[in-house]
Formats: sequence, structure tokens, C-alpha cells
Amino acid sequence: MDGIGIFICETLDLMCRQHPEHEFHFVFDRPYHPSFLFSKNVKAWVIPPQARHPFLYFLWFEISLPLLIRSIKPDILVSPDGFLPTRPGTKSLMVIHDLNFEHYPADLPWLTGKYLRFFFRQGAKRSTHIATVSEFSKSDIVRLYQIAPEKISVVYNGANIDYKPLDSDSILKTREFYTNGAPYFLFIGTLHPRKNLVNLFRAFDLFRQKNPTSNTKLLIVGAKKWWTPEIASTYEHMKHKEEVIFTGRLSTSSLHHVLASALAMTYVSYFEGFGIPIIEAFSCDIPVITSNVTSMPEIAGDAALLCDPFDSVDIARAMTRINNQPELRQQLIEKSRIQREKFSWQKTADLLWGAIEKTIQY
Repeated sequence: MDGIGIFICETLDLMCRQHPEHEFHFVFDRPYHPSFLFSKNVKAWVIPPQARHPFLYFLWFEISLPLLIRSIKPDILVSPDGFLPTRPGTKSLMVIHDLNFEHYPADLPWLTGKYLRFFFRQGAKRSTHIATVSEFSKSDIVRLYQIAPEKISVVYNGANIDYKPLDSDSILKTREFYTNGAPYFLFIGTLHPRKNLVNLFRAFDLFRQKNPTSNTKLLIVGAKKWWTPEIASTYEHMKHKEEVIFTGRLSTSSLHHVLASALAMTYVSYFEGFGIPIIEAFSCDIPVITSNVTSMPEIAGDAALLCDPFDSVDIARAMTRINNQPELRQQLIEKSRIQREKFSWQKTADLLWGAIEKTIQY
């Protein structure tokens, strides 16, 4: 799952188990896996249509869901991914992870972007309360949607508790499997334009040119959901594209091994509401190169190398420093052990529950 999917599963799992005195209704648009019913106090509903297109979003959120809400009569509707009926018929908590579609409309299909820009703005104004995943996103919502700051709670993301450092033998075996034993820079995420693969590819080419004796690879983990012509063209024109390895999606266990065996995480998006892979890398004692824009400096603190995501030379310079300076890598790891303590899914669930209670009290 991507970051929003992970947020939903981790927080709802904890909240449902830790609040058996309450009843939770999960509403799906298609048959669900039984593992998503986290505890006995969860009841599931499946209502049509299967919504993966703006027209179907509209039918599901504006007709099907409100009809179900009238039947259930819940105390509160929680939208963990930001989609909300314009007339929910009950108190509502809207979780907005970021407003990337407002800043970079060309990164999405025209109709999808138009739907998000209209309905998120309406939802933000009509919802009883809002939660978001960073102070940056809170200020962005306040500024773009003219929402009062006191209407927004910050609910930071966490990291999988199973993500831990690996021993040297496990690291060697993982590298042997994926890169024939070579060290590698790692990218994890949906291959979407805002993840900035274009400049990451350019930076890696520059890094290899500046370090001709290096055998360090670039490992790309994620589905090619938004593999645009620009991303494809940049990759095809790379001088060192044979040193770029694509794994596709990986299981949680495989992802842990790949992450904890990396030379460094390269997470140079040009827009993020939070950036879960930063914290996951910290949890595995892996240095991080990330962007100096949006939420990433807030989440990384002083425990990562920050660079300009729009400048491939700057990214390449950070890669060279990480590759050539083991003492720098160790310094960043030591700082990350302090920074990562600020974030956990238990803290996220507690903060989200606090936002729910605040919504109920309005």
C-alpha cells in the first residue's frame, strides 16, 4: 500500500482494538479482505458503485454513502483519505494528507484533479474538524482554503515497528539478491511525477560520472502507476540506466530487507505532506537524502542531507557525500535515532483519536 493506505490500516487497527467500548463501521466500495476487520467491534459494509473514477467517486460519496449514513446514524464520519460527502448528515472528521493537486495540477489527469480541487475545498469548509499529517500541511490548508488554524489537528505518521536494522550477513545476502552484492541508493514509493524520478535519474547519472570507480546502484521500489512520458524518456536517455534496478512492489518483509540493506534512502520528492519512507529509513539505521521543501525538513530534522529537488546537481552532490564519507553516514544515523523517537503509529492513533473526540465535542 502507499502512504495513505498504510496510515489507514495502522491507525484504524490500533483504535478499534484499543476502544472496544465503541462500534466501528467500515464502508468499502468492493469486496474486502477479512484481515481488514481488525476486531470484533468492527462491522463492514459494501456499497456500490466501485469507485475508481471521478464520476463514480461522485455517485459513491454523494449518493450511496449518505444513504448508508442515514441508515446507520453514526456519531461521526471519519474520512481517513480526505474524500467526504458535501452533506455527510453527521459530524465529520476529514483527514487531508496533502494538497499536491492544488500545487501541481498537471501531475494528475484533468478530471481527477478537477474533482479533487473542488471537493476537497468543499469538504474542508464543511467538515466539523480536519486532521493532517504535518505542520506544513496544516499551514498549506489554512492558506489555500482559508480554514481557521484551530479547526485543524496535526496527526503525524509513524513507521512499521518491524522495520529495524539488519545484521551484516542479512545485508550481504539482500544485496547479493538484488544488486549482485553492490551497495545501492534506494527509492521507495509510487512512481508518480511528484516523487521526482526525473531529477533522481539525472542525479544518479551525474553521480556515476563524477565517481567512475563506484559500483553503487540505484534501486527503485514501487509500481509504475504514473509512469509518464517524461519519466520514461529521462530513464531511456540515461548513460547509466543499466545500473538502475526496478523491483516493482514488494512484500513488507522484502521491503524491510531492501530498506535496511541500502547505502542510503534517496527521497527527493518535490511535494510531500509527510514522507513515511524517511522515518522507515531512520528506523532501519539508514542515512537519508531528502528535499529541502514542503514537509520533509520538518520530518527529517537535522538527521538527513537536505537538497534542492529541482537541482539534479545538488542531489548528485549529496549522493557523492553519502557514498564517499562513511563518517557522515554514521553521524546521520546517530541523529536519526533521536529524530525517529518523535514518530510511531501508536502516537498517530492517539492523536487521531484525540481529533475524533474533539470533533464529537463540537
